[in-house]
Amino acid sequence: MSILTPTTTIADAFSALLIGEIPFRFTAYDGSSAGPEDSVFGLHLKNERGMSYLVTAPGDLGLARAYVMGDLELVGAHPGDPFAALSHIKGSKTGLKFRAPSPSEALALIRTVGVANLKPPPIPATEHAPRWRRLMEGFLHSPERDAEVIHHHYDVSNRFYELVLGPSMTYTCACFPAEDSTLEEAQFHKYDLVAQKLDLKPGQRLLDVGCGWGGMVRHAVKHYGVTALGVTLSAEQASWAQQKIKEDGIDDRAEVRHLDYRHVTENDFDAVSSIGLTEHIGVANYPAYFGFLRDRLKPEGRLLNHSITRADNKKTATGAFIDRYVFPDGELTGSGRMITEIQDAGLEVHHEENLRMHYAKTLAGWNAYLVENWDECVAEVGEETARVWGLYIAGSRMGFETNEIQLHQVLATKTTPDGASGYPLRPTWTP
Repeated sequence: MSILTPTTTIADAFSALLIGEIPFRFTAYDGSSAGPEDSVFGLHLKNERGMSYLVTAPGDLGLARAYVMGDLELVGAHPGDPFAALSHIKGSKTGLKFRAPSPSEALALIRTVGVANLKPPPIPATEHAPRWRRLMEGFLHSPERDAEVIHHHYDVSNRFYELVLGPSMTYTCACFPAEDSTLEEAQFHKYDLVAQKLDLKPGQRLLDVGCGWGGMVRHAVKHYGVTALGVTLSAEQASWAQQKIKEDGIDDRAEVRHLDYRHVTENDFDAVSSIGLTEHIGVANYPAYFGFLRDRLKPEGRLLNHSITRADNKKTATGAFIDRYVFPDGELTGSGRMITEIQDAGLEVHHEENLRMHYAKTLAGWNAYLVENWDECVAEVGEETARVWGLYIAGSRMGFETNEIQLHQVLATKTTPDGASGYPLRPTWTP
C-alpha cells in the first residue's frame, strides 16, 4: 500500500521517503512540518525553486544546490559555520538517506510538488561542469585543464582568502604544537616542521611546488637562510606572493612564479616541498609526478610531501559536491598508495605521520574567520560563494574528525646507487 497520497504535503513526502526518523525539525513553504519540535537544528525549504533542486538532483547535489542558492535554510546554524548542524544530522542513526518511491508514490509525489517543479532550475553559477562533460572537453590533468580548475578554485579573490585564512594566508593543514595554540602559531609551526624535516640550512636551494601565496618560500628564506623558488598555477596567488616577497625585502633569495610545476627546468635542489598539491594531480599521474620531483633533487636531497589522503587505499574520486563546487578533477587515495608511488619512483621513504586532527582544528579556525568576517566575505564574493565555503569547510572538518579523510606528511630522500641518503640515524627535528 502506498505511503504517499495525492493529498500528501511536502513534509509528509520528506518523512515518508527518508530512511528512519527525522533527526531535526523540517518545515516547508506549504506550511507543513515534520520531526521533533524541540530540535536545536532544522531544515526549512523556502520555495518552489528549492523543491525543484531537490527533486531533479536527488541526494547531496540537490541539497547542496538548494542550500547554496539560499532556497534551503539550515535553521540554528550560521552559514559560515554549519559544522554543529551537519554533525547533528550525520551523528543521528539515519542521517539524510532517502529511498526511491514506488511508481504509485512517484505519481503522488508529482502531484504534491507540481509538474512544473520537475524542470531543473539553472544550476548555481559557482558550480563546475560535471566530470563526464569535462572528460569530453579535454584530457584529465593536462596543463591547460589543470590551469582552468585551479583558476576556478583559487582565483576567487585574494581579499576573500585573507578574510578566511587569516594573517598567515596559508591554505593547508596547520600543525598545532599545543591544544590551545592559535591558528597562526600552528601555521608557523607547520612551516617550521617542514623546514626541519627537510633539514634546511643557509645557502641551500628549495623548490616549493604548488606554493600558494608563498608561505613556505618566505618562511624558509627568512628563518633558514635558503634560496627558494615557488611555483603555482594561480595567477592571483603568484601576484600576491610576489608583492609580499618585495615587502619582506627578500626578493634577492625568494621567487614565486605563475608556472605549472611540470615546466620547472632547474634541478639540483637540496630540497623539494609539496604542500597540498598532490590532491590536484590525479592518482594515475603519481609516477610521473614523483619522478619529476626526484629529478629536481640533487643526490641525498630530500622531498617532503604533505597531502590529504583517504583512510583506505581504495576510492579515489571525490564526491559530487566537492567535484562540482570545490576541487574539480580532485582525487584522493590512501597513504599506503602514496608511499608506494614515492618508493616506486626511486625515492627512499624515511618517515611519515598523520596530522588528521590538526586539519580538523585548522578547518575550525577557518570557519571561525568566515563567521567573523561574513559580511565582508559576502560583499567580496557574493553570498552563493560564501555559502559554498561555509559548507565545504564544515563538511571537510567533519570528514577529518570522523576519520573519513586524513592528512599525511611523507619524507623521502634521493638515495644514491651506493646507498648514501644523508639521513641521520635518528630524526633531528622535534615532532
